[in-house]
Amino acid sequence: MDGKPGQRSDIAARLERSVTAIGADEWNALVPAGNPFVSHEFLTLLEESGSVGENTGWSPAPITIRDGSDKLVAALPAYLKSHSQGEYVFDHSWAHAYENAGGRYYPKLQIAAPFTPANGSRLLTVEPKWAPPLLIAAQNLVEQNGLSSAHATFIAPGQRGIFEDAGWLMRSDTQFHWHDDCYGDFDGFLMSLSSRKRKAIRKERRAAQQGVDILHLTGDEITEMHWDAFWEFYQDTGARKYGMPYLTRAAFSLMGETMADQILMVLALQNGTPIAGALNFIGADILYGRYWGCTVHTPFLHFELCYYQAIDAALARGLKTVEAGAQGGHKLARGYVPETTWSAHYIADPGFRSAVADFLDREREAVMQDQEFLAEMLPFKKQLAAKSD
Repeated sequence: MDGKPGQRSDIAARLERSVTAIGADEWNALVPAGNPFVSHEFLTLLEESGSVGENTGWSPAPITIRDGSDKLVAALPAYLKSHSQGEYVFDHSWAHAYENAGGRYYPKLQIAAPFTPANGSRLLTVEPKWAPPLLIAAQNLVEQNGLSSAHATFIAPGQRGIFEDAGWLMRSDTQFHWHDDCYGDFDGFLMSLSSRKRKAIRKERRAAQQGVDILHLTGDEITEMHWDAFWEFYQDTGARKYGMPYLTRAAFSLMGETMADQILMVLALQNGTPIAGALNFIGADILYGRYWGCTVHTPFLHFELCYYQAIDAALARGLKTVEAGAQGGHKLARGYVPETTWSAHYIADPGFRSAVADFLDREREAVMQDQEFLAEMLPFKKQLAAKSD
């Protein structure tokens, strides 16, 4: 089984109607510990809240494999997409080119945690032998149903080779992550920076914290009142960035009901009233920054809640990394370093596949050159930057 186009597998895979239709215990038994975004709880709350499903352009299409005893041994969190929104790996130009050439780009198969630009397992199994059959099942779904393509976004670094061996096209991009280098506390982190950057961050934090109280809430501390406030923040950011928010209000209540212990909400209060907030998910060793918004625009408060408070929280919890979401070169000056993220793409049409492969070769070179440039701008003291090389 090498995953070449049109190849069939003797292993029986099933296209399920939803993740909700699969038992939580058997699905979660395949999920790496501490990965919140492919957990049964996260994926089903998206379905139950109407954030994915009918009329959203995200139709659940998980693929599963069971062994001879009907035990679930592998699963693929997948969706049939009628657009390219909410993915953070942009293929609009591919869709435009394909349709201009007379093809039909949508629907496509998207293997992902919806609306979540965070690295994680996409091939869910505890036995490596089942991963290649999952990819063959995805390819067969594309071929047998006349789909243009399949796309796996933000794949875990350890699974990159599986996609490459299957012949999928690899695409790279850049995010900015913070890593703990035995700092101990925030002051210890600051001491690793150049004097100029250290002073700038202290100045930003003083300005951001002036006149506000900052709360960290998790578990039962997060009430519906807090979710109401955060919904306003999310609506504001969604309307400005995307035209419409991806998540429904019900999704946040379900997060509170089913995942509260994996959530850290950071709120800024002015005279007791929430005016801004950031929502983080707590992984095994990573704090994932996901959503931010405000109703009162205050200088540097975004940096404070999303980046500096996240570092504080990670240090306090012994988490080694903060992933602060997609894009954002402004994170570099705040101690977040460039990291490569990967997506994998299966293109059914040979001619279109060749064109995309050529584009990706050139794009990867540009991404690498950009990262080399960014590495020269790291805010750390020169001796630390040299050590990281």
